[in-house]
Amino acid sequence: MWWRSASFILDQPIHQQNDAAAKPESRLLSNTTTASSSMAETLQQNPNPSISAYYLTRAAHHGVVTSDWLAQAQAAVGRDPDDLPPENPARPSEEPFSVINDFNSWRKHSDLAEAVAAIRALASVIRSSEATTVMELEIELKKASDSLKSWDTTSISLTAGCDLFMRYVTRTSALEYEDFNSAKSRLLERAEKFGEISYKARKIIAMLSQDFIFDGCTILVHGFSRVVLEVLKTAAQSRKLFRIFCTEGRPDRTGLRLSNELAKLDVPVKLLIDSAVAYSMDEVDMVFVGADGVVESGGVINMMGTYQIALVAKSMNKPVYVAAESYKFARLYPLDQKDMVPALRPIDFGVPIPSKVEVETSARDYTPPQYLTLLFTDLGVLTPSVVSDELIQLYL
Repeated sequence: MWWRSASFILDQPIHQQNDAAAKPESRLLSNTTTASSSMAETLQQNPNPSISAYYLTRAAHHGVVTSDWLAQAQAAVGRDPDDLPPENPARPSEEPFSVINDFNSWRKHSDLAEAVAAIRALASVIRSSEATTVMELEIELKKASDSLKSWDTTSISLTAGCDLFMRYVTRTSALEYEDFNSAKSRLLERAEKFGEISYKARKIIAMLSQDFIFDGCTILVHGFSRVVLEVLKTAAQSRKLFRIFCTEGRPDRTGLRLSNELAKLDVPVKLLIDSAVAYSMDEVDMVFVGADGVVESGGVINMMGTYQIALVAKSMNKPVYVAAESYKFARLYPLDQKDMVPALRPIDFGVPIPSKVEVETSARDYTPPQYLTLLFTDLGVLTPSVVSDELIQLYL
């Protein structure tokens, strides 16, 4: 089992220079001393409830969390101005605040994940609140969180991000302050810090994963995952020599988009049709996939086809690595593929389909933990078996 804290990953040089500093309570990878073409406009509302909003906008923009996570990761935030999240345009003063409108405004930033956009919008709720008591503010936050989660009930990361925000921001000693203004300021500080840490998750994951990518390796990727792209981009910038097998990713052809991005980095890429995974697996050294959500069993919910790729990889003894931000860890425990709320997407076969023919339109599948090797998160490199224990600690 491997562990590293978020602050260790980005702040290792600082810890080396300050050996006299207090020892952080981070868990490390080793047993050594601890350190730490965008679519036009994003729609204001989900225009078609029968199709998941996530998959309507996926082409456009495309944890295990312990109780001391916020303290561990704070040092990883704000050291480089380029790492800070973008500023949201100020709304006209006469316009009443709407958490959904603010959320959609944040979503226009192509580098901002949907869950992070929700986290930033919830921070704006605190900033704009006219509540006079902590209880009123908590109720306002809860209503805003519920509104965001109902915006797309099939988005696992959106729901998990809102739940984790409420868990960390409202469970603070600030609620015991007699001075409401001080309590509100403390809540806002924690909310903004949580947003910054979540925004920085991809970079931490990319740095954690580099030890597992070696010169001469061949990596199979499936679909378009921004965190996987960040992992490969970091490896390319480190002048590692590797090649990528990229599945086409039907029906939205997300793999084509990923292959275009990789070609810009001068990384050798071979594009495969989705059904050629088993045919090509003997040339592959490892599989790297992202995740829509990581569930309590340690399994992942991801783009359709991930499960069968993991099955083939397991049968041929190829490691399957999952790169997922900690805000995608959800309190779900699916027992089979049909246990999940379907996330539907439009499918065009290019030819007329008879009305009597049923078409499977679910956009994702569930990959059980026994087919996964490691999960790379901003909280560390974890085995699937760790997830359940950590989520229990999180929601105690």
